[in-house]
Amino acid sequence: MPMTTTLNRCNWVSGDPLYIAYHDEEWGVPSREDRHLFEMILLEGAQAGLSWITILRKRARYREVFDGFNPQKIARYGAPKKRALLEDPGIVRNRLKVEAAVGNARAYLALVEEGGSFADYLWDFVGGKPIVNRWKTLAEVPASTPQSDAMSKALKKRGFKFVGTTICYAFMQATGMVNDHVTDCFRYRTLAKSRGGGRALR
Repeated sequence: MPMTTTLNRCNWVSGDPLYIAYHDEEWGVPSREDRHLFEMILLEGAQAGLSWITILRKRARYREVFDGFNPQKIARYGAPKKRALLEDPGIVRNRLKVEAAVGNARAYLALVEEGGSFADYLWDFVGGKPIVNRWKTLAEVPASTPQSDAMSKALKKRGFKFVGTTICYAFMQATGMVNDHVTDCFRYRTLAKSRGGGRALR
């Protein structure tokens, strides 16, 4: 009989294969690609008040109807496109969130025109490299930090919506700006070693 290995994972991961793949392959991996970061900002905003697995299950449809999260195209969405989105059961049909996606695309374009890189702008809130924490349990992981407070305040000032500090911290965790895998998770050391040079909050 072949030997099987049980991997230790963060205990927020359910048995859903989609959730497992997201945890094992994407969550906490540092991303410095503008389009991906824009996608995650929009998805984290769409998740507000819902479970993340709900968004993961709708992610493919989001990519389809939001033109691959192309900010130039989203920024030009008018009333007919917005109505179509609100009638699409494959996404979160919330008027404020749809309006926010369009507004955030416009804010993104203005920021990039001014600064040149969305990634550089966002990574500056963590000093340009991942914060590597050493949480032993999920209960220790904060819902927000001074860094997410600062990011939220700055993005709101630039016109972004659905970017409260809790949403910003979830975004930072997802895109690897912080490594919040618990220390006994098999992904913790892999990410800590491969990216190196992180600084812990404690």
